[in-house]
Amino acid sequence: MLIRTAHTADHADVIIVGAGVAGLATAQQLTRAGVSVSVLEAAPQPGGRMTTDEVDGFRLDRVGRLMNAAYPEPHRTAGLAGVPLRLFAPGVLVRSGERLQRMGETVRRGSEPGSARGALTMARALASAPRPLDEARLGASLARLAATPVERLLARPERQAAEALAARGLPPRTVQGFLRPLLSALLCDPELTTSSRCADLALRAFARGRLCVPAGGAASLPDRLAAELPPGTILTGVRVKEASINRVTTLEYGELSCRALVLATGAREAAELLPGLRVPRFHPVTVLHHSAPQAPPTGTALLLDGEGGGPVAYTTVMSEVDPSRAPRGRTLISSTVLGTPSPDLEREVAAHLARLYGTPVDDWELLAVHHTPEAVPAMAPSHDVRRPVRVLSGLYVCGDHRATSTVQGSLLSARRAATAILQDFAISSPLEPRPLPSAA
Repeated sequence: MLIRTAHTADHADVIIVGAGVAGLATAQQLTRAGVSVSVLEAAPQPGGRMTTDEVDGFRLDRVGRLMNAAYPEPHRTAGLAGVPLRLFAPGVLVRSGERLQRMGETVRRGSEPGSARGALTMARALASAPRPLDEARLGASLARLAATPVERLLARPERQAAEALAARGLPPRTVQGFLRPLLSALLCDPELTTSSRCADLALRAFARGRLCVPAGGAASLPDRLAAELPPGTILTGVRVKEASINRVTTLEYGELSCRALVLATGAREAAELLPGLRVPRFHPVTVLHHSAPQAPPTGTALLLDGEGGGPVAYTTVMSEVDPSRAPRGRTLISSTVLGTPSPDLEREVAAHLARLYGTPVDDWELLAVHHTPEAVPAMAPSHDVRRPVRVLSGLYVCGDHRATSTVQGSLLSARRAATAILQDFAISSPLEPRPLPSAA
């Protein structure tokens, strides 16, 4: 039998601090089980790092993490069931000298609707692989990884991803010219200090599914989750200064009581409220958005630099991938820089984009630059991808820093936190597991 405790202004069964996707997904699963919830968010709007700004009709992500259509958690989260995703072309494009080479599509070639044929025919600059044997060995390696169970990957010896790459048995040109820039993009880690197990999980997802972004911007995910919650569940502009199992103290509303508390903030904010929690290093991310009079001929591809000759880790014509992010007839190019940006970043990025796309960029307009110093929690060895969400009965912590530093990790930690709370409340969840797509 479901409990339906009265929800008052100063009491809820569960108080969740933080209205990012982890906090909102936890709240959504608890409310569907009949638990009363209050979500407290210090910012003026929910969403956390998955924020999208509107500038002159453009929808611009502040962090803009890549997602993968093979992620199972968005399909398991009821509020996100059926969320529209916009797919990149299979594989990625890699700039190497004067050549643009499509790589990494071997595993799923021909298995996806709307393949890369349009992008390939649009620009004759796209060259076929000059080393068929290297491409075949790469495809075989990715296929083996795609077929490897997650538990087996997590049982492998752990070291830094950069060290593990050298032991894959692939030619150095394949490792340096494709795998290294690809993993840097997927992990937001230019030095590849990430755990090799997490790197394997990222490559496995890449091999099993297509890279994608949410239609309309990253904020569409938290917006959908927030819309599923009862009116009044989310309180924005509320700063929590103290927290314990059965109460929180806020600057705006004083003391609020509860039966259980969930910290769904970033890792640093969680540790400030609960001293003793681990605070990881972070990978800074800077996203630059440009408008161009004409779209470069790369279609819906994600473009990487196989030579590492500039600050841009990856870039794409976002208006081709997701037309809803730009006004009709306008072009949006979104580019991501990893690490601490240089003082001359805008000029360096413009020069790098001109080389990557093989076109002048003098008439491109810079729409926005977003720098997030603590964008992605680092996952250095040894990294526990299933870090406990229950600190003790009545106190829980969730977020990407408790799993993998991805949208998938945030949602997975939210499901684990909601499950732990329902177990501690002796409530059976009414939700049945949702069937997963074949890609997962």
